Amino acid sequence: MSETITATLPLRRWQGEKATYHLVSFTGDQAEALAGHALMQKLETGRRRGFGSVKVTASIGDTSWKSSVFPQDKQSEWILLVSKKVMKAQDLTPGDQIAVSVTPL
Repeated sequence: MSETITATLPLRRWQGEKATYHLVSFTGDQAEALAGHALMQKLETGRRRGFGSVKVTASIGDTSWKSSVFPQDKQSEWILLVSKKVMKAQDLTPGDQIAVSVTPL
Protein backbone atom coordinates (compact mmCIF):
# COMPACT_ATOMS: atom_id res chain seq x y z
CA MET A 1 0.00 0.00 0.00
CA SER A 2 1.30 3.45 -0.89
CA GLU A 3 1.80 6.24 1.57
CA THR A 4 -0.29 9.39 1.17
CA ILE A 5 1.74 12.56 0.65
CA THR A 6 0.14 15.70 2.09
CA ALA A 7 1.23 19.33 1.83
CA THR A 8 -0.13 22.87 1.86
CA LEU A 9 0.95 24.45 -1.41
CA PRO A 10 0.23 27.59 -3.43
CA LEU A 11 -1.99 27.15 -6.46
CA ARG A 12 -0.06 28.54 -9.42
CA ARG A 13 -1.19 29.65 -12.86
CA TRP A 14 1.05 28.78 -15.80
CA GLN A 15 0.42 30.14 -19.28
CA GLY A 16 1.45 27.72 -22.01
CA GLU A 17 1.54 28.39 -25.75
CA LYS A 18 -1.97 27.05 -26.30
CA ALA A 19 -3.61 26.96 -22.88
CA THR A 20 -3.54 28.10 -19.27
CA TYR A 21 -2.84 25.52 -16.59
CA HIS A 22 -3.27 25.57 -12.83
CA LEU A 23 -0.94 23.45 -10.75
CA VAL A 24 0.76 22.77 -7.46
CA SER A 25 4.42 21.76 -7.07
CA PHE A 26 5.65 19.17 -4.59
CA THR A 27 9.27 19.72 -3.49
CA GLY A 28 11.55 18.59 -0.68
CA ASP A 29 10.53 15.45 1.22
CA GLN A 30 7.30 15.12 -0.79
CA ALA A 31 9.23 15.18 -4.09
CA GLU A 32 11.69 12.66 -2.70
CA ALA A 33 8.84 10.30 -1.77
CA LEU A 34 7.33 10.58 -5.26
CA ALA A 35 10.73 9.97 -6.89
CA GLY A 36 11.17 6.89 -4.68
CA HIS A 37 7.78 5.56 -5.76
CA ALA A 38 8.68 6.14 -9.44
CA LEU A 39 11.95 4.25 -8.95
CA MET A 40 10.18 1.32 -7.26
CA GLN A 41 7.70 1.15 -10.15
CA LYS A 42 10.56 1.08 -12.64
CA LEU A 43 12.33 -1.68 -10.70
CA GLU A 44 9.12 -3.74 -10.41
CA THR A 45 7.95 -3.38 -14.03
CA GLY A 46 11.24 -2.85 -15.85
CA ARG A 47 9.98 0.39 -17.42
CA ARG A 48 8.84 3.84 -16.49
CA ARG A 49 5.58 5.58 -17.36
CA GLY A 50 5.34 8.33 -19.98
CA PHE A 51 7.32 11.45 -19.08
CA GLY A 52 8.38 9.65 -15.86
CA SER A 53 4.92 10.28 -14.37
CA VAL A 54 3.35 8.54 -11.39
CA LYS A 55 -0.38 7.75 -11.27
CA VAL A 56 -2.05 9.11 -8.14
CA THR A 57 -5.35 9.67 -6.45
CA ALA A 58 -5.37 13.38 -5.59
CA SER A 59 -7.55 15.18 -3.04
CA ILE A 60 -8.25 18.83 -2.31
CA GLY A 61 -10.94 19.42 0.28
CA ASP A 62 -13.74 16.94 -0.36
CA THR A 63 -12.87 16.59 -4.07
CA SER A 64 -10.84 13.54 -5.14
CA TRP A 65 -9.78 12.47 -8.61
CA LYS A 66 -7.34 10.17 -10.40
CA SER A 67 -4.47 11.92 -12.12
CA SER A 68 -0.70 11.80 -12.55
CA VAL A 69 2.16 13.83 -11.15
CA PHE A 70 5.04 14.75 -13.44
CA PRO A 71 8.71 15.20 -12.53
CA GLN A 72 10.55 18.47 -13.17
CA ASP A 73 14.18 19.44 -12.56
CA LYS A 74 15.53 15.89 -12.32
CA GLN A 75 12.74 14.81 -9.96
CA SER A 76 13.41 17.53 -7.37
CA GLU A 77 9.94 18.92 -8.13
CA TRP A 78 6.71 17.12 -9.07
CA ILE A 79 3.75 18.87 -10.71
CA LEU A 80 0.05 18.09 -10.16
CA LEU A 81 -2.36 19.80 -12.54
CA VAL A 82 -5.58 21.08 -10.98
CA SER A 83 -8.54 21.22 -13.35
CA LYS A 84 -11.07 24.03 -13.61
CA LYS A 85 -13.69 21.57 -12.37
CA VAL A 86 -11.76 21.00 -9.12
CA MET A 87 -11.04 24.73 -8.76
CA LYS A 88 -14.73 25.54 -9.11
CA ALA A 89 -15.83 22.77 -6.72
CA GLN A 90 -13.39 23.99 -4.03
CA ASP A 91 -13.71 27.74 -4.84
CA LEU A 92 -9.98 28.11 -5.58
CA THR A 93 -8.09 30.91 -7.29
CA PRO A 94 -4.40 31.20 -8.23
CA GLY A 95 -2.32 32.19 -5.21
CA ASP A 96 -4.51 30.31 -2.71
CA GLN A 97 -2.66 28.09 -0.22
CA ILE A 98 -4.37 24.71 -0.52
CA ALA A 99 -4.10 21.48 1.42
CA VAL A 100 -3.53 18.77 -1.17
CA SER A 101 -2.79 15.09 -0.83
CA VAL A 102 -1.72 12.49 -3.35
CA THR A 103 -1.60 8.72 -2.97
CA PRO A 104 0.53 6.91 -5.56
CA LEU A 105 -1.28 4.03 -7.24
